[in-house]
Amino acid sequence: MYSFMGGGLFCAWVGTVLLVVATATDHWMQYRLSGSFAHQGLWRYCLGHKCYLQTESVAYWNATRAFMILSSLCATSGIVMGILAFAQQPSFTRLSRPFSTGIMFFASTIFVLLALAIYTGVTVSFFGRRFGDWRFSWSYILGWVALLMTFFAGIFYMCAYRMKECRRLSTPR
Repeated sequence: MYSFMGGGLFCAWVGTVLLVVATATDHWMQYRLSGSFAHQGLWRYCLGHKCYLQTESVAYWNATRAFMILSSLCATSGIVMGILAFAQQPSFTRLSRPFSTGIMFFASTIFVLLALAIYTGVTVSFFGRRFGDWRFSWSYILGWVALLMTFFAGIFYMCAYRMKECRRLSTPR
């Protein structure tokens, strides 16, 4: 049980760090504009070496931002719950700590999946027609890796929960 929780906690730390880095950095997409390279993130866009805040309130950026922030919050609270799952004190009789931690990481996975799906769909349909020379960049890719890490953190914690339940049911009363 503890090895699954340890693996889950490792995936959780890596996934949460990647989520925060992906959300905060400005390299979700790169493109060529007027002969020079430009890149943009969720909060700023950069032309050459000069960066500007995105002051426009575009719905897909706002949705992507909101889902990435929610995902980061779920992952952070999942880490706290995962650390508490190592504690030996009895928890609620109806809700197991490894189970609730796994649910938090699955929620984080769903939020980051929604954020990346919205960003991907709008970016491909809009920039695919407007610019010929563009590509997704490393911040966007970190978001997909964070999705995998939070998903596997949830899997590890669910496996720990199942092991705990199997032990509880197999011990004589």
